[in-house]
Order: sequence, then structure tokens, then C-alpha cells
Amino acid sequence: MRIHIAGLLASCCLTVQAGPIPEVDPGTLIEAPGPAGPLQGTLQGPLPVRGPVVLMIPGSGPTNRDGDNRQGLRAATYRLLARGLAAHGVTTVRIDKRGMFGSSAAVPDGNAVTIEDYVADVRSWTTVIRQRTGASCIWLLGHSEGGLVAMAAAQKEPDVCGLLLIAAAGRPMGEVLREQLTAHPAYPSMASEAGAVIDALQAGKRVDVALMQPPLQRLFAPQVQGFLISAFSYDPAQLLRGYAKPVLILQGQRDIQVPEADARLLRQADPKATLMLLPDVNHVLKSVASDDRKTNAATYTDPDLPLAPGVVDSIAGFLSTSANP
Repeated sequence: MRIHIAGLLASCCLTVQAGPIPEVDPGTLIEAPGPAGPLQGTLQGPLPVRGPVVLMIPGSGPTNRDGDNRQGLRAATYRLLARGLAAHGVTTVRIDKRGMFGSSAAVPDGNAVTIEDYVADVRSWTTVIRQRTGASCIWLLGHSEGGLVAMAAAQKEPDVCGLLLIAAAGRPMGEVLREQLTAHPAYPSMASEAGAVIDALQAGKRVDVALMQPPLQRLFAPQVQGFLISAFSYDPAQLLRGYAKPVLILQGQRDIQVPEADARLLRQADPKATLMLLPDVNHVLKSVASDDRKTNAATYTDPDLPLAPGVVDSIAGFLSTSANP
């Protein structure tokens, strides 16, 4: 399954209901057509729909619909977020990527994908979700790399209400990865060699990594280079520039993968966007009260740790004020 790049560490048009918390569906299977087989996800929240409907697009690598992966990430971020939003009257669909987990039948090889492929899947999902819920349009929530997919999809999908960009990069992914490698304790000695690989991939060229150090062989494995070439070709700020619909940019100030500066770049690209900076919130939307990297990383493996205060309320509040009658 595709290597975890960003994680080098381990009815839209209705107003959100106030008042008593409604009874919510604990989650039901939902499918959308994929290239060779079905894409799968979990539909959660009030049915029939009484508020906004959100499609949650996962972050980089083999990340499942709950926000976990087999490389050690067990924060359950998306599952917790879906539950929290349901309590605010928001219906969500969180999904498995094509070729992975419940969507494994969609394509033979989950590594042989591009950003364009994920955009096509978003289009398939929005069609199915609108049919299932009756929503006139769907909000796209993209976390980390999912933010890039959401921005790219919004250019081609008219049935999108707006964008919820959570810990999303404001620069091309190659530049973010270059910075992460330099800052990560395990990689500085390899930064120069890695930088040359990133340069080549940004130029659309594949690289022979057979003689490189093992961490770089895994990071830039031949089977993922096609995806990296695709992802590195996009500039998120350029995608967002001139976008006419509502945009929330939500950024934790303890995020050690995507810094606050990226959120500000996105806000600069779209001055109409709403920028929300949450102190003591990290990349997986958990509370972290210090600059200690080990403390921060420990939250990535604790599914019982709740989301940080303010995360769900910020998203739900934005939806409540931005949904059109």
C-alpha cells in the first residue's frame, strides 16, 4: 500500500440544527462505483438529512476511513470527527481510498494512482451521496493530502458546496516533504540525497533508488513514484486562488507536519476564506500542550484520546453560518 508521505511520524444547503442533540445513525456502509469494483465508506449522522452533508477525504498513504493505517497511525481522527459532527446535526461520509481496505476491489493496485484518480472518485462519491441523502450539494473536507484532493476536485465538480481544509498544505507537496525530511530527526543526513529525488520527481522523471539508503528506498519506492509525480505537480494555493465558494482553513498550531505558514498561504490565495488557528492542536487534531515531539507523536497511537476542544465546534459553526438557505 502507498507509503505515508505527509505523516513521516507515525443536505449542504440547510442550517445546522440547534437545540437537543438528535438521534444519530452509528454508521452504515455506503458504496460508490469505482473503476473495477466498489468504493466503500461509512455514512454517519442524521437520516433523513437535516443539515449539511460532508465527504471526508483522507490524508496521505494507506489511511483508512477512520484515519488509521498499518504504519502505526491509530488516532481514529476521522471516526471521532464524524461522531462529533453527527451530534451537531451534520451527516458525513468517510471513505477508504481506491485499492485499499474496503475499497480494495476498486483497482488492482492501490499504489498505481494519481491525484486525478482520486478526483474522479470524489465525483463518484458526490453523485452517490446526493442520491442517497437528497442533498443539493456536498461539502468536501480534506485532511492533510486530502485537502489537495478536495481543492483539485472542487475545480471540476459543480455539486460541491464549499471546502473544509484541515491541516492542508499551502505549497506543492514536494516542498512540504523536503521541509519534513530536513526537520525529522531520522532524515537530516539524507536530506541532500532526498532533495535530488524530489527535484527529479517534480520534473516528471522517475528515479532509480536501488542504491540509496533504506529509508529513502521505502519513501521513494518505484511503485509510488507515479503518484508522487502527479502530486508534486499541483500547487494548492494556485488551485484555491479565485475559488468562489465558502472555504474553511483549519490549522492546529502544534502541527509538526504541516506548519501554520501553510494555512496562511492558503488564506492569502483566497482572502475570502475563513482561517481558524487552534492553539495546542496537532496534525491528528489531538491536544498537545508542549513542543516535545515525543509527546506530540504519542497522540498518533491513542484512539481513546478525544479530539482537541474546539475542533468539532469550529467546523460545525462554520457550516452553520456558511450553508445557504
